Amino acid sequence: MLIFATSDKGGTGRSVTSCNMAYRRALQGEAVAYLDFDFGSPTAGAIFDVPKAERGVDASGLHSYFTKHTEAQQLDTALHSDSDTLRDLPRISGASRLVLLPGDKDGGEFSISADMPARCAQLFLKLDREFDLCIVDLSAGRSYAVDLVLEATARPELAALTSRWLVFHRWTKQHILAAHGLVFGEKGLLKAGERRGHDPQRLNNSVRYVRTAVVDLGVDQESVTRPAQGAWLRAYDQKLREQADKLRMGRARLAGQIPYDPMLQWSEQVIDDSDVSGLKIANQATVQAFEDLAAKLSDERFWEGL
Repeated sequence: MLIFATSDKGGTGRSVTSCNMAYRRALQGEAVAYLDFDFGSPTAGAIFDVPKAERGVDASGLHSYFTKHTEAQQLDTALHSDSDTLRDLPRISGASRLVLLPGDKDGGEFSISADMPARCAQLFLKLDREFDLCIVDLSAGRSYAVDLVLEATARPELAALTSRWLVFHRWTKQHILAAHGLVFGEKGLLKAGERRGHDPQRLNNSVRYVRTAVVDLGVDQESVTRPAQGAWLRAYDQKLREQADKLRMGRARLAGQIPYDPMLQWSEQVIDDSDVSGLKIANQATVQAFEDLAAKLSDERFWEGL
């Protein structure tokens, strides 16, 4: 299964949420490949705490795979990460491996050449045979990375492969509008996909939304101390829900809602249970949200056509 993680804006928490989602699936026993297609800023290695890939790797990253026809380097996080959480994965009963395919250091965005969609399709097919789940973290906005995967997934050799899209956005009016434009706009996913041969209805059925950094009044009571502030937040939350419903981004299409967690604002990293129960530096609600989102990826009833 291919999961494409995208957003219209940067700073949505797309990458850190996707990395935690990947970790949760690996904990559940699925072999997971994480592809850093954020070509302009390939920093997933920093979230996985892989020193040699913090800003991409020196050679044989995904940039080189597409532009120089090298093999795509794979880094098993259990072997290359400085995080005890990830290094301990092989010792957890029932867990499987989590592998990062990083970009190249200072690779930057690149335009799509004629052969790249086929190479992209070949890479997805190869990884699909090797892993249970492939998460593709895409550059924000209407990027070359988005165009590339739309071209690749329209190819007949990928017709039998399940592809799903998660669109990440902050819980604000501006971010909701931006995410709606990314999907439904004239240059959005559906129109761009249709121009490349996708069925727009089928493509639309494969899209769900993830709200991030949402203030949870049930968890953040200590930071919301004034009654007027709490009342305003509840009223504005309702206003945002109505806006999302109106734009076809409401509850039925909601894959997950990640609460605001102070820890993740300063340290984008993989959170494990000890950060909650032992160190007490992360919120249980955040871990639960990552687990729920990870479970939704393979919940066929949730992904049925709307």
